[in-house]
Amino acid sequence: MAVIDVTEQDFQQQVIEKSKETPVVVDFWAEWCGPCRTLGPFLEKAAAEREGKVVLAKLDTDANQGIAQTFQIQSIPAVKAFKDGEVVDEFIGAIPPAKVNAFFDGLVPSEADGLVAAGDEASLRRAIALDPARADARVKLAIIQRKAGDIDGALESLANATGDFAADGLAARIRLEREQVPGAVAAFAALDGGDPKQAVDLLIDAIGDSNGQKDDLRRVIVGILDAFGVDHPFARDARRRLAGALY
Repeated sequence: MAVIDVTEQDFQQQVIEKSKETPVVVDFWAEWCGPCRTLGPFLEKAAAEREGKVVLAKLDTDANQGIAQTFQIQSIPAVKAFKDGEVVDEFIGAIPPAKVNAFFDGLVPSEADGLVAAGDEASLRRAIALDPARADARVKLAIIQRKAGDIDGALESLANATGDFAADGLAARIRLEREQVPGAVAAFAALDGGDPKQAVDLLIDAIGDSNGQKDDLRRVIVGILDAFGVDHPFARDARRRLAGALY
């Protein structure tokens, strides 16, 4: 059932516990609230269209004031989305249907999300057909193509994902592997062996001996460092050393 009524007595089970398996959207409403009556059908329609993927729980704030106080409901309609027992998104007021759908879309994976998660070649190609801008799908597909020896195909898959650090880095790696750039081969062995820090060190060292491949070496390094995050101490130090090697 896509829509259920909940009370203080079953909120823990029907919302908190259930959200650990399926996202639950809670509509905090009251009978006297005009905007609640406007919003309610939009929420119910969005939930029905995602039957089995999300649950809409309606809670009357007048009859369940303890829960309303717990979640600091001061104005209604108020809508909160729960995943894994926690509030992950929310809004207040009677928003239009398009925004209601966008809210639900943020909770329920799209078809392309599911295909990328599946990760096989056919699923990735289908994901790209549905959403050509999916850089993560293009990177995963290119990895499969590269392993199969389809280098041109891998580069073609990555060509339309420019601006994505992982895609740019992988494309640069493929080109460096093709040209057997000194220093890069050992770095890639370290990367594949689970030591990205050593790989970065070796790639930075290789910049000084490179002959026209500085940009590709930089792209690979940036792609690796992106996975560390902006504030990681190693990434900060490596970016400083990279700038020194380049300039």
